[in-house]
Amino acid sequence: MSDPRKNEKLSGWLKLAYGMPSVAGAAMIIPVLIHVNPFYSDTVLVPLSMVALALPLARIFDAVLDPFAGWLSDHTHTRWGRRRPWIFVASPLAALVFVALFTPPTWLDTHQAALWFGITMMTFFMLNTAYGLPHAALGPELTLDYHERSSLFSVREGFALIGTLVASVAPILLVNHYGGDKRHAFMVMAIAYAVVMVALYWLLVAVVRERPDFATRESNPLVPGVRRALRNRPFAVLGVSYIVGSIPGAIPGLLMPYFSHYVLNPPPIDAKTADDWFGIFLLFYFLSGLICLPLWLYFAKRFGKLNTWLASFAPGIVGGFSLFLLGPGDNLGCLALICLSGSSFGAGLFLPPAIQADVVDYDELYTGKRREAQYLAFWGLVPKFIIIPSSSIPLAVLASLGYRPNVAQTPEVLFALRAIFALTPASFSVLAYFVARRFPIDEKVHRAILEGIAAHKRGEPAFDPLTNRTVRPPKNRGVDEATGWFLDYFSPGELRRVLERGAGGALRDVVVAAGIALLVTVALAAWATNDVVATSGNPGALAVVAIVAASFSLMALVGQLSRVGPALRLRTANVAPETIRAHLALLNGSADGASVASDLRAASGG
Repeated sequence: MSDPRKNEKLSGWLKLAYGMPSVAGAAMIIPVLIHVNPFYSDTVLVPLSMVALALPLARIFDAVLDPFAGWLSDHTHTRWGRRRPWIFVASPLAALVFVALFTPPTWLDTHQAALWFGITMMTFFMLNTAYGLPHAALGPELTLDYHERSSLFSVREGFALIGTLVASVAPILLVNHYGGDKRHAFMVMAIAYAVVMVALYWLLVAVVRERPDFATRESNPLVPGVRRALRNRPFAVLGVSYIVGSIPGAIPGLLMPYFSHYVLNPPPIDAKTADDWFGIFLLFYFLSGLICLPLWLYFAKRFGKLNTWLASFAPGIVGGFSLFLLGPGDNLGCLALICLSGSSFGAGLFLPPAIQADVVDYDELYTGKRREAQYLAFWGLVPKFIIIPSSSIPLAVLASLGYRPNVAQTPEVLFALRAIFALTPASFSVLAYFVARRFPIDEKVHRAILEGIAAHKRGEPAFDPLTNRTVRPPKNRGVDEATGWFLDYFSPGELRRVLERGAGGALRDVVVAAGIALLVTVALAAWATNDVVATSGNPGALAVVAIVAASFSLMALVGQLSRVGPALRLRTANVAPETIRAHLALLNGSADGASVASDLRAASGG
């Protein structure tokens, strides 16, 4: 049998052109995740509670757009491909908004500055998704080779680490150069990053070419695509692991400036000394990640991507728990633990995307489609929502305990800082590790998946190495492909009720679910709004949680409303009950394509 991976090796120049934009992308995202919060709270003097409120709103807007951005990228069919047009247009717009985020006008009052922060953060995250998601989706398309993907993504994330190294020291150097004037320093930083980003992403557009056989394939409807992704077991395992690990995901970057300043270097130590140490911590964290990245790549080729990824959890977990023991003056101890934790950082950057690419191949075995951007959006969607509380609730907690900028903090605030910063991420990393151990695709399994895809292209049945079942080509499974995608607008329970009560039952189910989602959304939004008004724009942690919950219910409402049209069509489509039963049998895995076809013939008297 021929090797499905032949001719999948990539040139060094192509890897560089694909990976280099990550220098600027990472250099921009690090200030957004780390520096922008203390910049607005301690320099622009926006109250910390207002920063905590603006962050979840910006993140929610970003997360809501994610699945639509992925779906649009997969549905884009131009002579330039599916990914490059989005990169070409969105990257300069994101650069302009990034500059605006770090250059708030000095004449803004407190509430106006908070509004400026919220709008620019929201717009930046939206545009970052618009170019970043197609860039990420382009990677799995460039090669199907199991190890070549590790190499490609290690190059991309190696450049990202270089960008983070620059981002970790540049603000400190610029602030010192401009005599402590953070506004001027961040303005110069933002303009420089923006120019480099546009130049490198446009270079990618000019050099990298998309695979025409992937770009011209027919795409799928959004809601059925979500359902089919959720039925993909490897996708579900990775998704749960990402979700668990993402619950405290914003905490390290969010609280590291405060931990460095108030726990390790508390006032009356001058702010410049604290900022210098913070810059050293960032530099060595990312530097250790960059130095160890080739070692993780070697381990991945020697022991496999999954085993190496699982091993990379250990340094971060040990380092995280140990940080809780630190106190005033323990800068060198913190530096050692930062290096330990950072040693696994590079592995966590390139190995998960390389593993995700294999999951997309498994999806192709069942759907016959290439849905890289949609899968990346699905993986990112829920974690982006989940991460919202950790990007705002810690700040709200500190504010409620009496945090005041640029002064020594109370023992309650200091204990909360140490516990939230150190213990919470490490604890959730332990849980994420045990979920990740259940991931089922290794090199041998991936080779079998590619052989199955090749068999389908020849019109032959394929072997699924995860279920040990024979899988017929998507167009030869007893239920025609278009009908199968249409029926996937509805859950198995809804389809069984259609068989029992008629096609009108699906519309009733959709309307009831939409009504419940609407009531929950309105109730939570009203509660959060009342809390914001009652506290004069200084809401507590519960209001942030309510905003996040309302965003989940809003997403559910949008999803239900998108199913109204298909539910109406089902009433007039005259889909045969035998076809629905065959579709349900395929979903349950109780029959392969041949037996479903046989059942159809028997049911119709053929």
